[in-house]
Amino acid sequence: MDLISVKILVTQMIGFGIVLLILRRYAWGPILGMLEERRIRIASEVKASEDLRREAEELKAEYENQLKTIEAQARQRIQEAIAEGQKVSEEIRNQAFKEAEAITEKAKANLEMEFKKARVELRSEIVALAVGGAERLLQEALDSEEHRNLVDRFLTDLQEQETG
Repeated sequence: MDLISVKILVTQMIGFGIVLLILRRYAWGPILGMLEERRIRIASEVKASEDLRREAEELKAEYENQLKTIEAQARQRIQEAIAEGQKVSEEIRNQAFKEAEAITEKAKANLEMEFKKARVELRSEIVALAVGGAERLLQEALDSEEHRNLVDRFLTDLQEQETG
């Protein structure tokens, strides 16, 4: 008893050949076609994903450039606002200084005017007192004692007017 019989071996080989021919003719083409389609689909998906990745990187770079531009513009606007604020502050300070100077000058002018006015009034009073004293002198015949008394009264009146 042979372990392997020649008839069975030949039959199996012929059967395997027939199955191989049938598979090759009817199954092998569709299977290879499906595999080729799958390979093409996978390649196109890989290419599409690479294109999307590249596009995403380009968009990211573009957005980063835009962000840098926006940040630079924001910094520039902040600097301009600071400069404008300092300019306005300086203008307000200058205007306040000019107004203070004008108020000081006006006060000085008012003080000087009041001083001149007081001087004129004082001069008028002195003239009136002098005229009054001269009238008294002319009305009275004076000896030296009366003359001294008259001058003393005049000076006393003058001092009272200055204090009162």
